[in-house]
Amino acid sequence: MAEFICLYGKDSASIVIKQPKRSPLFSRMIVLVFAMVCGLYICSVCLKQFSFQTSQLVPSPITTRIHYPKPQTFNRSECGHNPVRFFAILSMQRSGSGWFETLLNSHDNVSSNGEIFSVLDRRRNVSCIVETLDRVYNLDWFTSASKNECSAAIGFKWMLNQGLLDNHEEIVDYFNRRGVSAIFLFRRNPLRRMVSLLANAYDRYAKLLNGTHKSHVHSPEEADALSRYKPVINSTSLIHDLQETESLAAKALECFNTTRHMVVFYEDLITNTTRLEQVQEFLNIPVKNLSSRQVKIHRGDLSVHIKNWEDINKTLSGTEYEKFLRADY
Repeated sequence: MAEFICLYGKDSASIVIKQPKRSPLFSRMIVLVFAMVCGLYICSVCLKQFSFQTSQLVPSPITTRIHYPKPQTFNRSECGHNPVRFFAILSMQRSGSGWFETLLNSHDNVSSNGEIFSVLDRRRNVSCIVETLDRVYNLDWFTSASKNECSAAIGFKWMLNQGLLDNHEEIVDYFNRRGVSAIFLFRRNPLRRMVSLLANAYDRYAKLLNGTHKSHVHSPEEADALSRYKPVINSTSLIHDLQETESLAAKALECFNTTRHMVVFYEDLITNTTRLEQVQEFLNIPVKNLSSRQVKIHRGDLSVHIKNWEDINKTLSGTEYEKFLRADY
């Protein structure tokens, strides 16, 4: 409250209004509150931003659940008391999921049953999806990868465009209810994925290996034969296409953020020898050395694999995607 001071002179009296001195503590409190509000705002903005390259590298902390399936098609006999973990590899085509799956299947106790929802009838509606999932996790799904009786972890790979995101609410509910752990597998360099997509689509019709189409190969000679084809990439829509790929991955992570999950990047599996160990630890299975017979098709610098390299280099130079031009994997 202001102080009123009366001053009397010979001829008149005057009133001076004097503002009270503010306490230093009060001023400091104002500054502190302002700083806290600004800090909370900045944190909220940062949390809303999605960083595709670094997000979700650490597995979610939810404890893995164990199961004791009782299949209808065979007897687990002495393995009936051995617990089984459920998992699903969630990925995009040509992201290394086939190679990653062969690594997991080289483990004595892991059965990953391939891309089962590539068949439309199995994902025609939610009921079909649930029925298929039940068969897989009840050990009643037979493929060349099935370990059957003594499987310690059972799963498959599921592409994002195979009904996964269209029915994500029901699938998330199923995963949480049945204790299914999700392993997201993405590529840090979507430009290389684009090269692989276009080359694989071409080979479906060209059948470069003695009239046979192969999505994956097991010898350097076969890899060299397939890599001779150099696709032309649409430079006009390139940046938009790269953004769409990143947005799709971000949407998948957002949809499945309540599940027990981890994110793995293809490039990290190649350069980081401990990443496969972390995957096995995530699945709660004994850690072993895993191997695959598959051979990488497009090796070396991207400039030798893209026919219109100059256009692509010009389009991406100076943008946030320029780094994809130089990446090794």
